[in-house]
Amino acid sequence: YPTWKRTLTRRAREAQMKRFCKAQAIQRRLEEIEVTFRELEQQGIKLEKLLRDEEGTPADQKTQWMNQLLYLVQKKNSLMSEESDLMITVQELKLEEQQWQLDQKLRWYMNREESLKTPEDRVAEQEILMQLLEVVNKRNVLIHIQ
Repeated sequence: YPTWKRTLTRRAREAQMKRFCKAQAIQRRLEEIEVTFRELEQQGIKLEKLLRDEEGTPADQKTQWMNQLLYLVQKKNSLMSEESDLMITVQELKLEEQQWQLDQKLRWYMNREESLKTPEDRVAEQEILMQLLEVVNKRNVLIHIQ
């Protein structure tokens, strides 16, 4: 097994592990965001009840509650934006993994001797190439969205 093949295999494993670790970190953050959403929701419900039920409350107190409610909404919107960005990153990681797998399949077909390829091999090679182009285009779209 030549050194360059071992190096390529090692780098591919390292890249795959990086994608996996990044996906795990994103999953943890999405779970944290979900917990924070629930907490914000509960705080918002309490503030809305206070605003609706307290008729004899001073205007300053109502203003303070309203400001707290607006802050919660602002924080929720910020978390929703972060969640959206993370979901795009998840899609990008999936497409990156898919691209790597298709690239490996394509390399296998391309490394075969041309005289040994069957017509089915040539068709499969073209199909993989088309799938690879489709994945690259999808990744490009995601990059433009970000």
